[in-house]
Amino acid sequence: MKIEPGPATFDAIVIGGSWGALEVTLHILEALPASLPVPVFLVLHQRPALDSRLVEILARRSPLTPVSPEDKTGVAPGYLYVAPPGYHMLVNRDLSIALGVYKHVHYSRPSIDETFYSVGHIYGSGATGVILTGANEDGAAGIGYIARRGGTTVAQDPAGAEAPMMPEAALATGRVDYVLPTPELGRFLRDRIVGMRTS
Repeated sequence: MKIEPGPATFDAIVIGGSWGALEVTLHILEALPASLPVPVFLVLHQRPALDSRLVEILARRSPLTPVSPEDKTGVAPGYLYVAPPGYHMLVNRDLSIALGVYKHVHYSRPSIDETFYSVGHIYGSGATGVILTGANEDGAAGIGYIARRGGTTVAQDPAGAEAPMMPEAALATGRVDYVLPTPELGRFLRDRIVGMRTS
């Protein structure tokens, strides 16, 4: 599925993780304000039984509004777009969601890399990519792409990750700007995004 680049009207955060990443994600979301002026895209590798309840679980602790988007769902600030089970989640040039069912990437669908590529392509220097704990290398190439597009890249400190392979793979690209322990990830994103918008 080809996505054409184009100017975005606002910035974006994209978060990816796998084994152990749900609890880290919840800590991040709890630190973000409901009035966050950017959308957040989330890709988690989860067991199918949990996938079906993921939006419900996130809604209990997230000040943002989590949604499992359908194809062509429009993107807006303050929303948390959760990649639905079995679909790659991409962003179109017109800032709508595209869902794809093409081949698995790193044995995963949704793939973190695919969403990172898409967000980096559309938002360029306005993209902030965050890679969390996980047991494979999905997301490392996407982090590199966001960096090449001028975006900001963040990795959970592998020392505190339940499964360090994913953040370690991202760090091995040499393209990660910030390596942060779990308690600092949400505060960093809040202060960076809100601070940049109010300065």
